[in-house]
Amino acid sequence: MKAKVLLDVENHHNFAWKEMHQGREVIVHRKGATPAGNGVLGIIPGSMGTPGYVVRGKGNPVSLNSASHGAGRKMSRKAAKETLTWHDAKKFLSDQGVLLLSAGLDEVPMAYKDIQEVMAAQHDLVVPVARFDPKIVKMAPAGEAPED
Repeated sequence: MKAKVLLDVENHHNFAWKEMHQGREVIVHRKGATPAGNGVLGIIPGSMGTPGYVVRGKGNPVSLNSASHGAGRKMSRKAAKETLTWHDAKKFLSDQGVLLLSAGLDEVPMAYKDIQEVMAAQHDLVVPVARFDPKIVKMAPAGEAPED
């Protein structure tokens, strides 16, 4: 794509880390959460059609230095497939200026929570540094098993 990389930030989806908490070495398994230690950069995506954020962790010990991994689902994959339509999803994505290369119906934006509400709920965990809006989306094609 000939893009210049300005910052490389990863967001592991299902990993465990060896960390120190309350003076003890523990294993922290983050499924649906991202590291948010003091000063740690992270990424919190919305959906394929809503903003995502680069964030800086505040190191809140109550959350084990964690924040949300993303917007999170408001409906199950099964419910999304049974109730949502490609017609509505494609209209939403088109209105947002998003080119969809591939995805399953269970991943469309309407299956996810409002990212603005999710970000507001974790103001004590992270500080947003930058916002980005998806423009091209390539996810696992319909019928291919998701990685979660």
